[in-house]
Amino acid sequence: MYLNETPVLSIRDLTVRYGKGCSACSGRADNRDKNRCIACGTVWATDGISLDVYPGEVLGIVGESGSGKTTLMRALYFDFVPSFGSAVLRDYEDGQKNIWEASSAAQRMIKNTVMGMVYQNPVLGLRMNYSAASNIAEKIIAAGSRNAGQMTGRAMELLDAVEISTSRMSEAPKNFSGGMQQRVQISKALANNPALLLLDEVTTGLDLSVQAKVLDLIRKIKALYGISILLVSHDLAVIRMLADRTIVMLDGAIIESGLTDQILEDPQQAYTQQLVHSLI
Repeated sequence: MYLNETPVLSIRDLTVRYGKGCSACSGRADNRDKNRCIACGTVWATDGISLDVYPGEVLGIVGESGSGKTTLMRALYFDFVPSFGSAVLRDYEDGQKNIWEASSAAQRMIKNTVMGMVYQNPVLGLRMNYSAASNIAEKIIAAGSRNAGQMTGRAMELLDAVEISTSRMSEAPKNFSGGMQQRVQISKALANNPALLLLDEVTTGLDLSVQAKVLDLIRKIKALYGISILLVSHDLAVIRMLADRTIVMLDGAIIESGLTDQILEDPQQAYTQQLVHSLI
């Protein structure tokens, strides 16, 4: 499916640890209680994660709380610095430079033009007291645009795409429901036509009917913009609905990966089998 395509994103050996590590736990998962070293107490939030995301693909990442999914996403979006590893983006320096070694200015450029992030908690992704349109304009301004008319037009286009009435574009997200806040986050993330959209547990905590609307919206956005998506969820039903390929994480490591249908129909690992069984 992707043999002749250059990945939009390639991550190699991403490791995020809290603690200095020791000879007992470095590279030796058998000396850990889940992802915590028995000897020194170091927590390996992610340990040697490698993955690729291809053009137009939805790559799902599934796992229980504490498996490292959100750590991976937030490291990728420069919310903190990884302990080890590299990541390259096709649309930054022709995929030749590790983004975690880029300057602060270059990282801001990447966040504002190459990637878009939608957090589980909208408070992390939105200015709740600014209008919905201003949230989108903030992202556009950060990318270097100063044309007010173009920003207003883009805000109207994106809010319409996420099915929020433009009559509410001057309202602050604090006045919106959780589902609407997530949709404003999505519109903000898309402001500068990023190549990669990061979605971190975007339906968690929403009512089932609202979840369905958000998931339908994500499918619509993918079809409309042809964007690549890295989709994190603890819910395999969400992954089944949206993901082309799926990675299963446990205790900071990838334990299984493959086409989503393959993972669901013939899981190889005991943990993945438990996940699939819980979905049936």
